[in-house]
Amino acid sequence: MTHPIRALDDQDEPALLRDQFRQLLRYRTLLVIGVLVGLLGSAWLGLGGEDTYAATGEVSVRSATSDPFAAGASADKGINIGSERQTAVSDAVGTVAAGTLTKLGDTVEVGELLSGLQVTNPPNTLVLKFSYTARTPEQARTRAEALAEAYLEIRRERTEDSIDNMIDGYRAQLKPLTEQRDRLAAQETGTGGDDVTSARANLIVAISALNQKISELRALDTTPGYLNKKPVAPTHPTGAGLPLLLGLGAVVGLALGLLMSWVRLVFDPAVRSTRELVRSLGAPLLGTLPRERAAARTLLAIGRPGSRLAEEYRAVAFRLAYDTSFAERRRLLVTTPRGDNDTAKAAAVNLAAAFAEMGRDVLLVEADLRTPSLAGELATAPGPGPRWATGQENHNWPADSRANVDVPGSGAFTLVAGRRTDNVPRALTSTPVTRILAEGGRPGAVVIVLAPPVLSYADAVALVDRVEDVVVVCRPREVHRSDLERIREIIGAAGGSVLGTLLHPGYGRPVRRARGKAAVRRTGQPAGQDHADRRRYGEPDPSGRTGDPAETMGLRALDGGPGRGGGRNSAAGRR
Repeated sequence: MTHPIRALDDQDEPALLRDQFRQLLRYRTLLVIGVLVGLLGSAWLGLGGEDTYAATGEVSVRSATSDPFAAGASADKGINIGSERQTAVSDAVGTVAAGTLTKLGDTVEVGELLSGLQVTNPPNTLVLKFSYTARTPEQARTRAEALAEAYLEIRRERTEDSIDNMIDGYRAQLKPLTEQRDRLAAQETGTGGDDVTSARANLIVAISALNQKISELRALDTTPGYLNKKPVAPTHPTGAGLPLLLGLGAVVGLALGLLMSWVRLVFDPAVRSTRELVRSLGAPLLGTLPRERAAARTLLAIGRPGSRLAEEYRAVAFRLAYDTSFAERRRLLVTTPRGDNDTAKAAAVNLAAAFAEMGRDVLLVEADLRTPSLAGELATAPGPGPRWATGQENHNWPADSRANVDVPGSGAFTLVAGRRTDNVPRALTSTPVTRILAEGGRPGAVVIVLAPPVLSYADAVALVDRVEDVVVVCRPREVHRSDLERIREIIGAAGGSVLGTLLHPGYGRPVRRARGKAAVRRTGQPAGQDHADRRRYGEPDPSGRTGDPAETMGLRALDGGPGRGGGRNSAAGRR
C-alpha cells in the first residue's frame, strides 16, 4: 500500500482506452439526448419532406461514320465522354427540351428544368444516364425523355453543321480550280500544246479529289446516338425509407452524443477515474464501498448479517492493519475534501468497529465540534472507557464525553463524542486531546479521529501533527482533481501523509429522505432548517455561524441547554 504510484506507460494504452470509454458512458443523459435528436431529425426528414420521384433514361453516344460495319471501325472515334456530359447539362439542351415540353403543356424555365437533371457516365462506357427528379412520376418521365432527346437533337445538329461547313470549304477550294480548268480548255482548243494539256490534266485530278471528299462527307452516317433505355414513370419515391432514415439518425445521434460527452468530459473538473484519483492524491485506493439500502436505517454496517458494505470495511481495516506506516503509530485521521461529513462519519464508525472485531482497544474521537452528531446516531452506553483515554479531567470535553458503543456480535469501542464549543481550534489543540492522541499509540490500541472536511475548515490540519496518517473519503463524481492535489499539499506541509482514499457511494434519494425524517424526529424540524429560517428572516444564529464554510478561527457561541454539551464547561472554553 505504501509503494510509489506507478506512472502510466505505453503498455497501459488499452486500459486507458477502456477508461476513457467508460468515462464517456458516464454521461448517459447526453448520449440519450444525442440519439433522440438524431431520431427526431430523421423522422422529420422522412415524414415532413415532400416525396420526389426520379426517372432514368440511358443514351448511347456514337460518332459519325461512313461505314459502321467496316473492319476496325471504332465507335468512340473522336468522342470525349467528359465533354459530352457537359453538353448534356448545358443551356442549349435545356432550351430545346423546354420548347418541347411547352408544346406538351409543361411550361418551365431553363434553369428550373436543369436543376432536377443529373447526368452520369458508367465507367468504361459511352453511355450517358439522364436522371431527372420531380414531384410527380409523370413529370419526371416526360422531362427526362425530353432532355435525352434534346441532347441527341443538339448533337445531330452540330454534326450536320460541321459537315456542311467542311463541304462549303471544299467548294470554295473547288471554284478557282474549275475556272482555271475552263481557261486551259479554251487555250487548248485555240493554240494547243503539251504544257496546257498537262496543266489541265493536273487540275482535273485535283477537282476530282475535292469532289470525292465532298461525296464522302455527304455519305456520312450522322446518327448521334441511340436512346437505349426510355424513361418510365417511377412507382416509388426516391430517397431512403423511414426505417433506414431512423437507423441513420440513431447512428448520427449516437455520434453527436459521444461528441457532447467528450466535450463535457474535457471540461469536467471532477475526477474521471480511479486511476486519475490515485494520481492526483498520490495515494492508493483502499476500497470502493458498495451502496446498500439498509444504510438508511443505521450508520453502523459492521454487525449486520449479509452486508457487503461491512465486508468491504473489514477488508479496508485489514489492509490498514498491515500497513507499515499505520502499524507504527496506530492513529488514523478520517476526513473528506469538502461538503457534508456523512461519508467520513460512516467510514470512521465502521473502521472503528472493524478494528474492535480484531480485538483492538479502539477509541473513536469525534473532532467535528461544529456539527457533532455521533452521540445521537449511535446506540451508546455510558461507561468508564479505557484508562488511557480518560485522563485526569473528568468534567470537561473530551474526558466527560466518552461512551461505549456496542458492535453486535463483534465487541465494542469507546466513543469520545464531539460537543459544540466556543473556540474549536483551541479545543482541538488542548492538552487533554493531545494526551489522548499521544497515549493512543500503546500496544493493542487504535485511535481513529473523525475530522470535518479538510478544505472547509482547518480543524483537520490542526490535528495532522499528532495524527499523521490520513484517510480521505470521497464521493465518486463529486470530488475535483484540484481538491485532491490541494489536500495532498496541505497534509504534506503539515507533516502528515495520506495512507489512501476510500470511495463512498454517498446516499441515494431514499436514504437522504430517511435521514431527513430521522433528523426531524430528533430535532422537531428538518436538518439545517433552523439556521436557514434565521438567515431568511434576518435573525442572528445562536451558534454565531454566518454560513461561510471558510470561517474557522472565529469564536462560536455555545449552544447551551442540557443534553447539548452546553455551558462553558470545556477545557477550551475555560481557557
